Amino acid sequence: MTLDTPDLKDFDQRLRDEANAPLEEIPVAEPTSKTQIIAIYGKGGIGKSFTLANLSHMMAEQGKRVLLIGCDPKSDTTSLLFGGKACPTIIETSTARKLAGEEVTVSDVCFKRNGVFAMELGGPEVGRGCGGRGIIHGFELLEKLGFHDWDFDYVLLDFLGDVVCGGFGLPIARDMAQKVILVGSNDLQSLYVANNVCSAVEYFRKLGGNVGVAGLVINKDDGTGQAQAFARAVDIPVLAAIPQDEDLRRKSAAYQIVGTNEGPWGDLFAGLAEAVADAPPVRPRPLDQDGLLGLFSADETGADFELEPATDADMRGKNYAPKKSLEVVYDDV
Repeated sequence: MTLDTPDLKDFDQRLRDEANAPLEEIPVAEPTSKTQIIAIYGKGGIGKSFTLANLSHMMAEQGKRVLLIGCDPKSDTTSLLFGGKACPTIIETSTARKLAGEEVTVSDVCFKRNGVFAMELGGPEVGRGCGGRGIIHGFELLEKLGFHDWDFDYVLLDFLGDVVCGGFGLPIARDMAQKVILVGSNDLQSLYVANNVCSAVEYFRKLGGNVGVAGLVINKDDGTGQAQAFARAVDIPVLAAIPQDEDLRRKSAAYQIVGTNEGPWGDLFAGLAEAVADAPPVRPRPLDQDGLLGLFSADETGADFELEPATDADMRGKNYAPKKSLEVVYDDV
């Protein structure tokens, strides 16, 4: 089968049509005064799922009703909470039910453990759609399931922070959350992502948005201090510093919950839960690239490098040949 065959031509056109289609409006109802909807952003692999699974578990132990929603196409937000077991995603389940002529129910996509309710939005198959549009579609399905009638103290949304456009930027762009929490570490890439999210928050605040940043959770803190320096520079608080610790690493790898008062890390996550609940959303002051690099030594980032402009001769290489100037040169009088 070649690209000229009708089936692949139709598939190619469907992808183009999807990419060019305007974003659909998501109906956003006013949240109740009781419910805090919090969007958590961070670089892929930085430990958002670890942080959120343990945070939500601790909140439930404290008597709060918590809903955790994974909004990352990897669909791994709930893996730690459910002992590594994959949770059926809303998009995947909806597609299967639609083909069978059936409607999705809450019981199909929402599961619970120790008082925490959790679900995954999911995303399209690789190469078959846009992850951001998948998020938008997932929220449409949540609306149909009665999202704004649900009774929770906290709704935690786990968003991929590497991109803050399209569906991934919904909580910020459309005031779907009251506040944003960042997860980062003492490395340039995770702080670059955190700074991008701060820039998105500031941009939409200028457009009349109300979402602010409540603070930064430092994961795998090795004590080098760059994440704390970043928080000071952008004027947001550090909500907790989770140490780089072998016991935490092993328990996380074994899908064990540490956010419980029954273990040695209970006080840490209890403090984080209180900080998340109480921290007000503030307007950050995002850094420019030089300011971000300035948090690190030049040995770590190459920040003392000076740009050397390329010339036309550089670009043409062996094809370069001097050209006669068209400038008029007058003889000396």
